[in-house]
Amino acid sequence: MGHTSDSEAGRNHIAARAVSLFTDTDYNCAESVLLAAAEHLRKCTPSIPCIATPFGGGMGRKGSVCGALTGALMALGLVYGRSKPAEDKERIYGLTRELYDGFTKKFESPFCSELIDCDLGTTEGRDKYHKLNVRDLKCKNYVSFCGERLAEMLGPALPD
Repeated sequence: MGHTSDSEAGRNHIAARAVSLFTDTDYNCAESVLLAAAEHLRKCTPSIPCIATPFGGGMGRKGSVCGALTGALMALGLVYGRSKPAEDKERIYGLTRELYDGFTKKFESPFCSELIDCDLGTTEGRDKYHKLNVRDLKCKNYVSFCGERLAEMLGPALPD
């Protein structure tokens, strides 16, 4: 039987929990990724997942940046974000670019509308999304990828 490293276990936990929240509840992609990470980091507050709600569907169903990606970026901010203007922001900006670029390389776009080929801002687009089972066939993969990459990037910040 293979040995699972602590970082691999954290990565698997965050990704699995994010996917579970996304597929088994009515949480959107951004809420699912942020909440899974916040739970694992033991940084849940009443603001989580509320703060991520507007980012589902590429920011309120506008098809902009994928909600799973924005949820992961918010989770990075929980650990590496700054609380005072005098604090350094270069680390979080670098991690943001790394995650954004990795997502874009893997999926060929960071934009919800291009990833799912549906306009969620219309009734027809939402009908297409449901009819083609896009949530399970595509979006679940974005949620999982973001959970995995997030855990890798958080590394030592993850609790035991």
